Amino acid sequence: QEQLVESGGGLVQAGGSLRLSCVASGGAFSISAMSWFRQAPGKEREFVAEIDSSGSTSYYEDSVKGRFTISRDNAKNAVYLQMSSLKPEDTAVYYCAMRRFIGGQYGYWGQGTQVTVSS
Repeated sequence: QEQLVESGGGLVQAGGSLRLSCVASGGAFSISAMSWFRQAPGKEREFVAEIDSSGSTSYYEDSVKGRFTISRDNAKNAVYLQMSSLKPEDTAVYYCAMRRFIGGQYGYWGQGTQVTVSS
């Protein structure tokens, strides 16, 4: 059974930066693809970024390309989302998620961390 715990959210001004972290426990982290999603008030949860198990391949939603960077440290069972040039429309609860491989079903989700970007 995997557990995912996010941290690093907060309040930041537009143009600022934040780094989100997600730490996994349970043993499957290093062999799993990891993703970040977000859900803004009144909207559906949307994909933000994903990284494969080795960290060699990553994907991004178009609106965050060039501003967000996903990375991982398998020795620490952690995945990160470095967010820069933040915009008010990036305000959302951010979730990390784990799946065995890119294209598979997500098996585990974190509880979320709130990111609020003020204008």
